[in-house]
Amino acid sequence: MPGGAPPAPGPAPASVPGASGARQFWRRLRTQRAALVAAAVVALLVLLALAAPLLTAIEGQDPTTYHPSLIDSARGGVPVGSFGGVSGDHWLGVEPQTGRDLFARLVYGARVSLGVALGATVVQVLVGVVVGVAAALGNRWIDQLLSRITDIFVAMPLMIMSLALLAIVPSSFPRPLLVALVIGLIAWGNTAKIVRAQTLTLKGLDYVSAARLSGWNTWRIARRELLPGLAAPVITYAALLVPMNISAEAALSFLGVGVKPPTPSWGQMLTAADVWYQAAPQYLLLPAGALLVTVLSLTVLGDGVRTALDPRAASRLRVGTGRKREAKADANANRAKADANAKQATADANAAKEAKA
Repeated sequence: MPGGAPPAPGPAPASVPGASGARQFWRRLRTQRAALVAAAVVALLVLLALAAPLLTAIEGQDPTTYHPSLIDSARGGVPVGSFGGVSGDHWLGVEPQTGRDLFARLVYGARVSLGVALGATVVQVLVGVVVGVAAALGNRWIDQLLSRITDIFVAMPLMIMSLALLAIVPSSFPRPLLVALVIGLIAWGNTAKIVRAQTLTLKGLDYVSAARLSGWNTWRIARRELLPGLAAPVITYAALLVPMNISAEAALSFLGVGVKPPTPSWGQMLTAADVWYQAAPQYLLLPAGALLVTVLSLTVLGDGVRTALDPRAASRLRVGTGRKREAKADANANRAKADANAKQATADANAAKEAKA
């Protein structure tokens, strides 16, 4: 379901070292071909979103200008020409009824969809880390209070609460920012639960106990000892949250309470395209395909990051994770170890015979 929480990542390393840890992470990630391809796709999408003004300037179009001359009003607003009006001036054609350039709206829609998803993820992580650490480090009453509040937010249906909040906020408030805030402030509960559980585990480690005995206050212990150990699970979970938030933004825009026209959004484009899938199928297929590729790439990349940060956890996606290569390397290592043991046994036997002789 859009906006639902992804499965919680498995146990994470206690800490993320500096340069050495980064090298180990990159070495593990390089063995996962699917994750590398997904990272390249995500980087390309981000580049297209950032370069949207430049690309549309090269095309000579913008996402809001109407082109009524490119619409066949006699046929109900279908674009003139083949493939939805594709031409040298309109690389992907134009919208039905309005004639707005589809390429311009698609790349500007990527800026909105990715920006809202990243903004919502940042809010979820910030609120979840603060609440989770405070619950784990506070006394019993604080822990109980924050845990019950967290349970309430976890039980909240994201889509229903978002529909209610977005419907009552004045339209003068910047809509992309509002959507990011609403998603982030409602869906932080699972992040807080993961952070609280990991913090309770870290509290029992020797180096944290030593810091407490040396007289450090709670804030210093959290900042110097606990937060570095929380980096791996938080980064992993954040990578899995981004595609879920993209789906949530698209669903809210599809329902008419997300980003408002004329600001382009993939979900908003899907809303307007639901009656044109026969007359102008590219109007539906282009934003739907972009949304599918983005969510799939981010999901595969998030799973790759999770596996690279925690090599003890198996990948949930059995594609391109280097399992055959790892199994072959393990088999070769075991064979080499067995050969070495056999040679050693032969050498010991020969030495025993010589000593006996």
